[in-house]
Amino acid sequence: FILSKTTLWVFLYIEVKMNDEFIKVKMLIGDENFEILSNKKIVLIGLGGVGGSAFEALIRTGFKNITVIDYDKIELSNLNRQLLSNLNNINKYKVDEAKKKGSNINNNINITAYNTKLNSNNIADLISLDTDYIIDACDDVSAKIDIIKYSIKHNIKLISCMGTANKLDPSLLKITNIWDTKYDKLSKIIRKKLKEECISNKITVVASDEKQLNIKELGSLYTVTNYAGILCASYIINSIINN
Repeated sequence: FILSKTTLWVFLYIEVKMNDEFIKVKMLIGDENFEILSNKKIVLIGLGGVGGSAFEALIRTGFKNITVIDYDKIELSNLNRQLLSNLNNINKYKVDEAKKKGSNINNNINITAYNTKLNSNNIADLISLDTDYIIDACDDVSAKIDIIKYSIKHNIKLISCMGTANKLDPSLLKITNIWDTKYDKLSKIIRKKLKEECISNKITVVASDEKQLNIKELGSLYTVTNYAGILCASYIINSIINN
């Protein structure tokens, strides 16, 4: 049985293609869009349930220039929802575990990690002006306001995640304008603070239309927090390929 030259070249082409870890992404969005996407500079603040999910989604889609900012260590209580956590890395810094995980998925990735708490005094040092997108997955109200103001001032595209605690239904999460959210206590707080500073810009957020469960403690479910992170990553991906 002798293969024709054409058939042989087809087999060789398929073999080379299948050795590309991002071939399935390229098949969907095209080589040109993938090249644009892979070179975008992303800053991700917060590596918890939402941020960890967004981080992994970005890496597995082919983004290779990612800055992560978080000051926290992995705790036992993170195991129920945070993708960076496992029984072997309790008490280790989240940014260090993110760098490790990222390089284990794509050895050509460029991750800049800041093990610090973002605030108004250091934000300019942490988020460079050539940043293309910011994902705000932190749970600190002051930091969220600082990030919103910084993104507006420097015209950097932002997706900010609102509250995911005490919610059960991931299907009620959506990408929307912060001024159009409902049943989201965090959005309400941030809107009030933005109004106090006379800020009325459209702020793109991930928020849920589900009413929070009325319980004292803040519980979190894997299906909700991780879907919120996927939506954050999805916003950036679709923004790029539909531009």
